[in-house]
Amino acid sequence: MRGSEHGPALGESFYDQVGGSATFEKLVTEFYRGVAGDPVLKPMYPEEDLGPAAQRLQLFLEQYWGGPGTYSEQRGHPRLRLRHQPFKVNPDARDRWLAHMRAAVDTLDLPPLAEEVLWDYLQRAAFAMVNTFED
Repeated sequence: MRGSEHGPALGESFYDQVGGSATFEKLVTEFYRGVAGDPVLKPMYPEEDLGPAAQRLQLFLEQYWGGPGTYSEQRGHPRLRLRHQPFKVNPDARDRWLAHMRAAVDTLDLPPLAEEVLWDYLQRAAFAMVNTFED
């Protein structure tokens, strides 16, 4: 929790509790390792190199969990649904995203409660991004 939108965290943040930037970097690296070979998800990324997308996701997650506010400083408000609207995010894409993210979370060796909190958020976020039920 922050004192203001870009202010410092109030107390120790989840970001700090789970290991800070190194943890989110590992999460995102492992996640995009799976996405790179996924025939449904990979075409959704505009850059041939997944590096820019990985950086955006890492910055977003770090900020969301109480780390630096770099994402908003560079890109403004996250507007997750709006940013994903140009892409066909159906239940299959959601489930693939979740499978790659689950594999990535499993590499982190987080304490059980921290893992549950993170995974709960990731699942809710993935379900919220679905914008079509068409194939």
